[in-house]
Amino acid sequence: MTESLFAYKPVLAAVALGAMWLLEGLIPMFEGRGERVRHDASNVALGVFNAVVASLIFAGATLVATEWARANGFGLLHWLGVEGVWAFALGFVLFDMWQYFWHRLNHRIPFLWRFHAVHHADRELSASSGLRFHTGEIVLSSVARLAVLPLLGMTVGQVLLYEAVLLPIILFHHGNVGVPASADRWLRWLIVTPWMHWVHHSDYQPETDSNYSSVFSFWDRIFGSFRLVADPRALTLGLEDVERRDWATLPGMAAMPFRRRRARRRAGEAGTGVPSRDPGRPGR
Repeated sequence: MTESLFAYKPVLAAVALGAMWLLEGLIPMFEGRGERVRHDASNVALGVFNAVVASLIFAGATLVATEWARANGFGLLHWLGVEGVWAFALGFVLFDMWQYFWHRLNHRIPFLWRFHAVHHADRELSASSGLRFHTGEIVLSSVARLAVLPLLGMTVGQVLLYEAVLLPIILFHHGNVGVPASADRWLRWLIVTPWMHWVHHSDYQPETDSNYSSVFSFWDRIFGSFRLVADPRALTLGLEDVERRDWATLPGMAAMPFRRRRARRRAGEAGTGVPSRDPGRPGR
C-alpha cells in the first residue's frame, strides 16, 4: 500500500487541482479574477519545487525515523498497543492535531510567521494557494515532523495516507468555489471548508488568527479558535502591508521573508488604532 500511495500522490494532486480549477471557473465565490493562469502557475510552480525539495531531503529521513520507531516499539501508538486499522485511525487524528498546533505556532512565533506569511499574502485565493508555501516553511515543518512522527509511533504508510487525504481537502478549502452555505454548514461539522478557511485568509488580524485546522474542523472548536463571518464576500483577503510584487511573482515570494515589513498588530493593543469589526454571526 505504501508504494501505491507514493506512486499515485502526484496523480491525485493533479486530478484534484484540475477539478478545482474547472469549478473555480464555473462557479466562483469571488469574482473579478483576471489573471488566473499566471497566478495559479506561480503557485503551482512553487508547490512542485517544494515537493521536489521535500522528497530529496526528507523522504529518506522520514522513512528512517518511522522505521526506527517501529523496530524499537517506540511512540504513543506502540505504547498503547494499538494495531491495524485502529492504529491508522488514531495516528491520523493525532497527527492532524499536531498539524493544528504547528499551524498555530506559525502565527504566534515571529520567525515562523516570516515564512508562513508568504502563504497568507495571496490576495487572489484559489485552490492553487493550498500549494503556495515558502520553501523555508516546508523545511522547518519537515524537520519538526522528524521529531513528532517517532513520538507518535506512526509508520510511513500512515503518513502517506494522511497526506493523500489532506491534499484534496486543502485544495478544496482554499478554492474560490461558490459552495452553498447549507452544504458548507454540514461539511464543516467534520472537515475544514471554504467558508471556514476564507476567514483564516482575511487581512484583519483577529480573523487571520483563527481556523487553524487542516483536515478536521473540530480542533478549532475544542481549542477556541473557531470563527465565521456572515458573508465571506465581505472579507478582504491577503495581507494589507504586502505589495503585489511580493505576492504575485516567484521572486517576490522567495524574497518576502527577508524583507523588512511593518510588524503585525493585534486587536486590543493599546494605541495601535486597530479598528473594531463585527465578525458577523458565529455560525456552527
